[in-house]
Amino acid sequence: MLLTFDHSPKGGYTMVNMTTSNKHIESIEPIETPMSLRKRIVLSDSDAAFINQSRETIRKIIYKEDQRVMVVVGPCSIHDPVAALDYAKRLVKMQENLPHLFLVMRVYFEKPRTNIGWKGLVNDPDMDGSCNISKGLGIARKLFSDITKLRIPIASEVLDPMTPQFYSDYISWGAIGARTTESQTHREVASGLSFPVGFKNATDGDLQVAIDAIKTSRTGHSFLGLNAYGELSTVTTFGNPDLHVVLRGGKDKPNNDRDSIAKVEKQLKENGFPLSLMVDCSHKNCLGNPEIQVNVLNDVGDQIEEGNDSITSVMIESNIKAGKQKPPTKEKKVLEYGVSVTDGCVSVDTTEAMLTKFDKKVAAKGTKKQDQVHAIEAWM
Repeated sequence: MLLTFDHSPKGGYTMVNMTTSNKHIESIEPIETPMSLRKRIVLSDSDAAFINQSRETIRKIIYKEDQRVMVVVGPCSIHDPVAALDYAKRLVKMQENLPHLFLVMRVYFEKPRTNIGWKGLVNDPDMDGSCNISKGLGIARKLFSDITKLRIPIASEVLDPMTPQFYSDYISWGAIGARTTESQTHREVASGLSFPVGFKNATDGDLQVAIDAIKTSRTGHSFLGLNAYGELSTVTTFGNPDLHVVLRGGKDKPNNDRDSIAKVEKQLKENGFPLSLMVDCSHKNCLGNPEIQVNVLNDVGDQIEEGNDSITSVMIESNIKAGKQKPPTKEKKVLEYGVSVTDGCVSVDTTEAMLTKFDKKVAAKGTKKQDQVHAIEAWM
């Protein structure tokens, strides 16, 4: 039996028979409300101004009003806030020497799983199965705050539809992943987010789901959601106009090559969308080998140098050190510093070398094509 409050004029508590409910629920524990967390970790006016400026810069890049290329770069997922802040400081220095790129740190706290496994810092911050979500949300918001104070914009995946209320005020760019792009819930949430959002193609490589997601999320919706006080509410949105597709490959086949991108451009044009897309150098575009991200970015840079105008952003999975390691176990509780516990990454040093070369190719946009034309004319 369960006590519930009767909101009728008579008021009072009523006994409710629970024999048909919660058959497989072990426990339901209340957590801190979004508003309470926001009051503990306050977004300052200066930080808010920086975030709004970053969002506007990204919007301009997507619509080609800013000729730089956005680079979403960082760990596959965050498990160590100290190492994450260390990485962010290195990105700040890196940005100083990359005038044709706009760096946005990949700060992902929720890990979608094809099978079972660690689901990310928000879900299980102690990585021991205790799943202290209140603690995880607090760590996440504090890290967002600390990174923002370094003046590096933040990118994050929107996975759980409830979490944006806790920290989305710090996000400059959001991703809807390959496993959730087809989800109506995620399309509705994206329609109300205050920042640009990229939709990934499906895990099998299908791009149509991302096209459909953009159509859906550009329009307004009404749906069940959470307000800042932790109350279930009807959320009504205007629709989000700042959306684009993210190519991440599929079925062990990359889709960053020239033919694939030409097909994407055709689909975008047929649907009346801006010719603007992101290439994810990781996932199936690197066939699961993080080091191949170097080759993918080189190829993308070549396409831009040849005059491609639709690739306005890229994504790289990068960490302080290369590779990956398994999450902690009873036998091995100590993790190696700066190494991913999910997908493998390239090192920060390799990242800097990659981006230095890529920056030069972006600066030389269209020159390779012109050189080829001049060479043909000279030969004729």
